[in-house]
Amino acid sequence: MFSGKIAVVTGGSRGIGKCIAEEFRKSGAVVCTISRTPGTTFVGDLADKEALEAFASSVIEQYGHVDYLINNALPLMKGIDTCTYEEFQYALAVGITAPFYLSKLFAPYFAKGASIVNISSSRDRMSQPQTESYTAAKGGIAALTHALAVSFAGKVRVNSISPGWIDTNGITYKGPDAVQQPAGRVGNPMDIANMVLYLCSDKAGFITGENICIDGGMTKQMIYHGDNGWLLKG
Repeated sequence: MFSGKIAVVTGGSRGIGKCIAEEFRKSGAVVCTISRTPGTTFVGDLADKEALEAFASSVIEQYGHVDYLINNALPLMKGIDTCTYEEFQYALAVGITAPFYLSKLFAPYFAKGASIVNISSSRDRMSQPQTESYTAAKGGIAALTHALAVSFAGKVRVNSISPGWIDTNGITYKGPDAVQQPAGRVGNPMDIANMVLYLCSDKAGFITGENICIDGGMTKQMIYHGDNGWLLKG
């Protein structure tokens, strides 16, 4: 499906990003990854402007264009009680600034039919305590998505995916962890990778500026004391 296409995946060394990269490769794409983990195409910190520029230059020098940009890298998660100013800025740099800047750097080189997919989170619309840095970054990239979609109109389609609970360790959850979810199970990386590849395909040619929440239905479930075994304690 993607034979000869050039796919860029940030945070592609593990978890969801690794799965996305592997699925692109299986479909024939050439995959360029960047993360701080050795063994990726390019080792670099996404919060470092010079690293982003060097990575983009390397990709263009080798391939001359980009077909798909998947902004997946994971921002730091810390809360208001412990997160420092510097840590909050770092989370935003990885989660929002890097996707913006890579989109800008690749802008002249996106091929016809190109697609950007940003990985947000269901936390872009709901929260747990002490998650401000991560939640702010994910909310920001969800908004960045529709802004880029309008700016790139007619040239690049831009969408985002908001995963819910995605287990990246190969664990099959049973009992309350699974049955609390309307889909009846915890998610896995393939649930996200499948949607990424769909959004990059011609089948999604009329979809842009959209955010797709893949969370097993959790954000649609109203919860009150006593419902479905949920009990408020304390």
